[in-house]
Amino acid sequence: MMTVHEVSRLTGVSIRALHHYDRIGLLHPAEISGAGYRLYDDAVLERLQHILLFKELQFPLKEIKNILDSPCFDRNRALDQQITLLQMKKEHLENLIDLARGIKMIGVKNLDFKAFDTRKIDEYAQQAKASWGTTAEYREFEQKSKGRTKEEEQKLGEGLMAVIAQLGAMKDKNPEDSEVQDQVKKLQDYISQHFYSCSNEILASLGCMYAGGGSMTQNINTACGDGTAEYACQAIQAYCSANSQ
Repeated sequence: MMTVHEVSRLTGVSIRALHHYDRIGLLHPAEISGAGYRLYDDAVLERLQHILLFKELQFPLKEIKNILDSPCFDRNRALDQQITLLQMKKEHLENLIDLARGIKMIGVKNLDFKAFDTRKIDEYAQQAKASWGTTAEYREFEQKSKGRTKEEEQKLGEGLMAVIAQLGAMKDKNPEDSEVQDQVKKLQDYISQHFYSCSNEILASLGCMYAGGGSMTQNINTACGDGTAEYACQAIQAYCSANSQ
């Protein structure tokens, strides 16, 4: 666990900003100590990384919260976009460095301002930003979650974990067992009812995300028992393969 001061020193995010993120529900500490200090674990720090990545893509904090709280959040997609954006920024900086070195060596021979042009970077950031709000599933999630209280959202999240926990309780069974497969169907139906239409393709992607490491895997295994995330992934893949026709 890290204190808010330690997180601020590690990340460069001000203590004031971390307090603000907590107030608006964007980044809650893992727990509050008996003395009232905010404490942050690895799962919370991973979420903070995603927050900072989306800020680089010029997202407002409210939209970042909606994306990270969405069950259809794809961390690999977010990282791919960030890598592309950083590569573009790196190229931009290298061009500026080359221009400055050229001016230092031979002076200003041509009034060339192409190295200062950031339109490609800005356009990519806007395209990446737009892509998160254009999927039918995300729009459906926004519509269904509109007007829900924090308590209602928490209850639905707990309900989702309860369905996954029931899968975890079957870890001694073959993932292809009919009882296990019935539970996967309950998971799919729960997501479709409360969040967005969960096709087999989306369900398969979710299964990969459950077992993909990081905060999602850690949260599932902490709440539902060690190995649950990985077993749920196996059961989901078996279900999607059996129902692919």
